[in-house]
Amino acid sequence: MKRYTEEEPVSAAATWSRRLALFSMALVVIAVLLVRTRAADVAASAAVFGFAILGACLAVLLAGTAAAIIWRTGRRGVSSSVLGVILAAVVLAWPAWLAAQAVRLPLLNDISTDIVNPPGFSRSARALAARNGHVPAEIPGEDRLPQTRAYPRVQPIAIDLDGDEAFALVLSAVDALGWQLVEQNPPGGRIGDGRIEAIDRTLIMRFPDDITIRVRPLAGQTRVDVRSVSRYGRHDFGVNARRIERFGRQLQELLDAR
Repeated sequence: MKRYTEEEPVSAAATWSRRLALFSMALVVIAVLLVRTRAADVAASAAVFGFAILGACLAVLLAGTAAAIIWRTGRRGVSSSVLGVILAAVVLAWPAWLAAQAVRLPLLNDISTDIVNPPGFSRSARALAARNGHVPAEIPGEDRLPQTRAYPRVQPIAIDLDGDEAFALVLSAVDALGWQLVEQNPPGGRIGDGRIEAIDRTLIMRFPDDITIRVRPLAGQTRVDVRSVSRYGRHDFGVNARRIERFGRQLQELLDAR
């Protein structure tokens, strides 16, 4: 005669930890798709992403509760709670990195190689249409001082070429980086400076960031100044400084290849 041993029940906390973690991952995918496809505005997508973070945090708490229950009562559910923690960690990895950057870096979303006289943004009809009417605000020079300590490598770029050649090189760098070209005005005319405006998008959420480049011919060389501004959020988490540094490296590569 066979005897059946009744198995211990599964911890409900472990089951819900797994379910919440899976739900949070689904919310992250939805939030990213909403932004990338422009099916919803940034605020709505950020709210969905916020609920995903909240769900992941709850999944971790439930996994901890499940661990205590399993240890004390011998119930099943270890695999569910472990999976819940792993999935929650995946969801929370990027927000945790952003939080670390927010603590480490100054509260800035507008970075320029020239903090005294940063390049301005065009207000032409074409430029305003590309930016959906948005014009980055001008900020006082003293408010830019923290960037000199946080991003010492963000400096004006000097190119040993005349204005027209330097302008063409800058256009090539913009194209190589995959930035959306908005407007271009070569050096010369009444002002003398050349200007290029472009839009780049962040890697994951594809938020648009606005870029203006000033090309100023000098005696025997050309000075290039770049300003990169996040369109959304008060903190850029270092994105704009990295973009300017990447632009400088691309210029150098093009120069070396000449």
